[in-house]
Amino acid sequence: MAKKYIDVMDTTFRDGFQSVFGGRVLMDDFFPAVEAAKEAGIKHFEFGGGARFQSLYFYLQENAFEMMDKFRDIVGPEANLQVLSRGINTVMLDTGSREMIDLFAELFKKHGTTTVRNFDALNDVNNLIYSGECVKRHGLNHEVVVTMMDLPPGCEGAHDVAFYEKTLRNILDSGLEFDSVCFKDASGTSNPHKIYETIKMARGLLGKDAHLRLHTHETAGVSVAAYLAALEAGADGIDMAASPVSGGTSQPDILTMLHATKGTDYNLGDLELPKILKYEERLHTCLEDYLIPPEATQVSPLIPFSPMPGGALTANTQMMRDSGNLEKFDEVILAMKEVVERGGYGTSVTPVSQFYWQQAYANVMFGPWKQIAPGYGRMVLGYFGKTPVEADKEVIEMASKQLKLEPTTENPLDIADRDVNKSIAYWTKVLEEEDLETTKENVFIGASCDKKGIAFLKGEGPLMVRKNSEENNSGEVDMAGNYTVVVDGKKFSVQVAEGGEDIQVVESVAPTATPAPTATLVDGGEGSIKIDSQTPGNVWKILLSPGDSVKEGDKIMILEAMKMEIDITAPQDGVIKSINVNVNDSVTDGQLLTTME
Repeated sequence: MAKKYIDVMDTTFRDGFQSVFGGRVLMDDFFPAVEAAKEAGIKHFEFGGGARFQSLYFYLQENAFEMMDKFRDIVGPEANLQVLSRGINTVMLDTGSREMIDLFAELFKKHGTTTVRNFDALNDVNNLIYSGECVKRHGLNHEVVVTMMDLPPGCEGAHDVAFYEKTLRNILDSGLEFDSVCFKDASGTSNPHKIYETIKMARGLLGKDAHLRLHTHETAGVSVAAYLAALEAGADGIDMAASPVSGGTSQPDILTMLHATKGTDYNLGDLELPKILKYEERLHTCLEDYLIPPEATQVSPLIPFSPMPGGALTANTQMMRDSGNLEKFDEVILAMKEVVERGGYGTSVTPVSQFYWQQAYANVMFGPWKQIAPGYGRMVLGYFGKTPVEADKEVIEMASKQLKLEPTTENPLDIADRDVNKSIAYWTKVLEEEDLETTKENVFIGASCDKKGIAFLKGEGPLMVRKNSEENNSGEVDMAGNYTVVVDGKKFSVQVAEGGEDIQVVESVAPTATPAPTATLVDGGEGSIKIDSQTPGNVWKILLSPGDSVKEGDKIMILEAMKMEIDITAPQDGVIKSINVNVNDSVTDGQLLTTME
């Protein structure tokens, strides 16, 4: 009897890059590996979307649409090229308006996409309907998604088989048209038994002809067992990646799964070991200059307690490296458990995973629940749809007070449609004012990437790629320099020198800030009340000036850190005496920002 054919999607060039490098891989560096993958017989690729859309504009100064066109040219017209889309967010940073969601589908079809994998982190089916309609209207295959994870120990009320069956029935009852169904576990925390029972349930509900897939990550160490359970339960497709961007925070390696299915009745995409070996050798060569963060190659048994998706984990650690506070990573991960418990059990996948991360980060940096991260707050208040269970009432009250927003049950699309900043007309005007071409692509780049998209279009964005050759001309990383090390909760400044030179270790103190040269002061200089930054970041907006009166809690300025807006507020009533930073300044933890009297 012939073996069951299993469709294999190679996630190397989207989720693999996102999970290992935070999406920061230049197209000309990896295109030779795409050619090798084609020669190896791979016909189904994830090639864009998700966070790999913004990363090209934010960090690589490359146009995602150009990358997609070139990718299609390499693999030919018959390949199934798939992108990841977040329902009403598509690939944008926030909920899109209806016209922007339709523009997403139009442009991604134009630039080589075959299939859109369409998910909602809250499993709110209402968030999938309009985006799914746009996908089908523009002639794309629609892969509808049920998002999965295991809840932290002691939690219940969602993310069991009954919850996934309810979600799937809601999809069917909505009349939403789809070509396949994917069960997506971005954190890799769903236990294999639940995977088996879920796929078995879906097969019974949808019938023998429905195409069912599982997507997971190796982050928690159970991905291979999860895939084998899914295949045994009747799955038709699984996602894998190629080394060196496989395993760890990414998908299982293609070679690993070929080995794991030896002697079984499953044919993984007609793939052959010798050809895959050549492909992986080419990929290693293409990526040998890229720095692979150690956390990207690790399996963490603690992830089920604080579910952090592989694709978000390295993106966040890269940002913490850039900010100089990576030593806080373990604390933030531990703080996620409470954030998930009190947040309504949205699946830990973008954008909810980022909301969880931002709130956990805020709880560590500013004190538990002292500052509500805007995304997390808007989620518990209902601005992204309905959470699987109601969020903690105290958290809802805190979010409403801090964000000055009332809870809502309104359709997020209706809210977005009223926001003029989310209209095609608005972004067309922005492009005109910046003397930029008003193409549909440029409109979408601006709308989806905001000021960083405009900076890209103007040629003003930074190139932020981590390569060995950029660290040291010899190809080795130069470790000499000054570092901050945390031991038993105390910071120490460590000076590392090459060879046999002495090193110096001294207890570190908070950095002394020097006012920016153009910072403004009123007569009398600085005030006695000093307000320091509690996190590394960048100054995004300065809302007040010296001499302005403030009430306790009034916003003075806004920082940007970890993709999050950090409000700097007045600790009491008073008068602003000095503003010690300027817009776009980078600030360190403990740096003086402003003073009051």
